[in-house]
Amino acid sequence: MNRPVPFIDPSRPVPKRRPIKAWRHMQKLIADKEDTEQVFHIIEALNGGSMRKDFLRFMASENGPRLLAQRAFLPDILDDHAPLKALPKGTVGRTYVEFMEREGLTAHGLVEESLSNRAAHEQYDDDLLWYANRLRDTHDMYHVLTGYGRDALGEDALLGYTHSQHGGLGVSFIAFMGNRQIAKQAPKAARVKEVLAEGRRNGKAAKRIIEQDIVSLLDQPIDAVRKRLNIAEPVLYKRALSVFREYDQDPQLVAA
Repeated sequence: MNRPVPFIDPSRPVPKRRPIKAWRHMQKLIADKEDTEQVFHIIEALNGGSMRKDFLRFMASENGPRLLAQRAFLPDILDDHAPLKALPKGTVGRTYVEFMEREGLTAHGLVEESLSNRAAHEQYDDDLLWYANRLRDTHDMYHVLTGYGRDALGEDALLGYTHSQHGGLGVSFIAFMGNRQIAKQAPKAARVKEVLAEGRRNGKAAKRIIEQDIVSLLDQPIDAVRKRLNIAEPVLYKRALSVFREYDQDPQLVAA
């Protein structure tokens, strides 16, 4: 089978790793964990050519070429809540929309957050840009499918999961530093280092979410999708949340 050769603008440079810049942005993120813009800066400063490698892996997958040809813009689909709410309880789409509304999120909101660090990237209108956008636009779907919440520890474990599926030194660095910050405040019984390790293991063992046809998953039972993709239950993460409750500590307030 002949696979299409993805177009990557030849004038697009391979990003150089800039650890000092990454460290500066990490300090800003530590000072204000809500300043999620810093995440994009850190990833840009450390990931180097890992996204190109990850994109080529995507294109070698069963669904990759077809998904690229379709070029679906997921935020428009995922922010159309009415048809998702009409789906049966327990389906991927219904679970997703309930999660987004409960958290006060929109798919387009993440697009807006990313734009401040994408000016240089956006000038290259190529297939790699489409893939970068897809990685961004599936982030909250990763939360829904993996079971990791948006509290600090859930985000940290999901970064470990994501790194196992996609690589990228920047993602791994953020996960490591975030876990270290959480450990300073969390009860020892929460075993937050083990929670991150569990996220990494779960991501490595599962099929890659990015390679799935997200739109076709929406009307399917989420338990069946998780089983098919070998997405394991985040047992240690859920146990850690129980420990937080025992210590009357709100996981949302633990600095990542």
